[in-house]
Order: sequence, then structure tokens, then C-alpha cells
Amino acid sequence: MKLLVTGGLGFIGSNFILKILENYKDFQIINVDAQKHGSNFQNLKKIENNENYSYVKGDITNSELMESLISKTDTVINFAAESHVDRSISNAKPFLNSNIYGVYTILEAIKKYEKKIVHISTDEVFGSLEKETADESYKLNPSSPYSSTKASAELLINSYIVTYQIDGKITRCTNNYGPRQFPEKLIPKVIIKALNNEKIPIYGTGKNIRDWIFVDDHCSGILKVLLDGSNGESYNISADNEIDNITIIEKILEHMNKSKDLMEFVGDRPGHDFRYSLDSSKIKKMGWKIKTDFETGLKNTIDWYIKNDSWWKNIDGEKLIKNPWES
Repeated sequence: MKLLVTGGLGFIGSNFILKILENYKDFQIINVDAQKHGSNFQNLKKIENNENYSYVKGDITNSELMESLISKTDTVINFAAESHVDRSISNAKPFLNSNIYGVYTILEAIKKYEKKIVHISTDEVFGSLEKETADESYKLNPSSPYSSTKASAELLINSYIVTYQIDGKITRCTNNYGPRQFPEKLIPKVIIKALNNEKIPIYGTGKNIRDWIFVDDHCSGILKVLLDGSNGESYNISADNEIDNITIIEKILEHMNKSKDLMEFVGDRPGHDFRYSLDSSKIKKMGWKIKTDFETGLKNTIDWYIKNDSWWKNIDGEKLIKNPWES
């Protein structure tokens, strides 16, 4: 199978590519990545000479490039996206460009060459949930500019499935954690700040709840949908592991033998969703299941950042956003 992976230098995309090439010798992967905020060449350095892998620098909004690449492959796995809520609050325009227009560009090429797409979405399209757990048919109710663009992309894909009969599938996942995650996200940010004995900002009360899944389990879910999913269907991927932010931070500090005095409460993020929750029984019925429990995954993640300090020390500090509501 020939895959075009978009955004493959990022966190989840790079883990997916490594998983595929380490376990499937009959897969060929082209990785197209625009080298934006979350991209890191170090993520895939170990496979740069793999004969089944090639890299192209480019943006998914480039229609000529996307047509050229998609015509050579069977399926697009679309990870490429602007994905940080804080950034979308500061400036929504890049999110509209990548997450909506970029998806449109991909869809036009897929329509033209009759290819397939597995689109990677997010639990945030359902908005903040008080007590409910969203299954695949739950209403879309996004809150942030980021999640609104991801919801828009889903609607656009569904319209191409209905109107043009393209072969498309959508996956939605909860919060990922694990190796190679960009340091602006909660878990790597806390680990790195703790290593440097820096204050750790906690939005609001720190009681906001997310469902955390180890990135390799998410990648296994995407692979399951790629191989066994049905055209026109969406699939939720979650670990049933809902934890509030302050508990996450306390667990990290405990693992690292660091004082809770490093925690510092700051102003809350505008429009901060309180809780996300996904029902993933649909994909579980297909045989997919979680393999990494949270305590093991968190310890492995902390150990990875400690052992691979050159990875995060080499990241350009200008790529890390400073949020005005933190002060």
C-alpha cells in the first residue's frame, strides 16, 4: 500500500510513520510536511534512509503539489493541521488556511484521481461536555477557532463523500501524550519546566478534564480504521482515562521527585472547555484496544524527555507561544 502522510514531521504523524515502517514491509510512505511549528526533522531521523520512505517539503494548500503526490499514492492520511488552541486564540487565520482550505485542496485531488482519505480529527469538535460522553453521532459544537476549523473540515469531507462519492473516513481522538510531542502541549511543557526548575503555569483552577491516550495506541487505532474501516464512517478513539490537569501535573512532579511549589496558577484561557469525553465502543467492536495504561505511558514519556534533552533543547524558542492570559 502506498500512503501519503501529511504533517508527518509532527508528533502523531511521526509516531504513525515509525509504527508503519517498523511493522509493515509492504507499505510505502511519502511524507509531506510544511515544517511549521510542531515539525521536527529529528522525529524521523532514524528512517531517513529507509527505501520505503521519502520526504517532500510542502504545504497541503499547494494544489499542484498535492495533485502530484496524491496521484502516486493509494490513500492520504491527513495529520497536517494547525493544532494548538492557544495559537488559534492569538491568531485564527493560519488555522482557517491549513485546516479548512488545506483539506479542500486534498479533497479536490482525491476526487480527481479517485483516491482515499483517512482524516485525523479531534474530540474538541464536540465542545465542552458536562456529563455526557460523545459517540460518533453526537452533535458538533466546537468552542475555539481551532476546533471550529476541525469541525468545518469534517463537514467538508462528508460533503465530498455524499456529493462526489469519494472514499473517506474520519477518526477523532482524545488528548495524546508520548515521545516527540511539541513542548507547548501540557505534558511535555510540565516535564521540561520541572527539569529546569521553572514555574509551571496552571490555567484557572486546573480542574479541566481531558481523556489521555498514549500516542502509540492512537496510531494503532488509525491503522485499524485504515485497514478495516468503512467508507463514510467516523470513528472515535479514546482510552477512557479522564483526568483533570492539576492531577496530571502532580503525577509528573511526583514521578520526577519535584516539589509542588513549582505549580503556579495563572489566568484562565479564554473560552476554556471544561471537559471532553468520547465513546469509542465502535472501534473497540472492530478489535482495537488500549495496550498502554496511563501510569506506564506517563513514566515512559518522562523518561524519554529526560534521555532526549537534545531533542527539545534544539527547538527554536520563538516557536513557543507566550500566552498573554498567563500573567
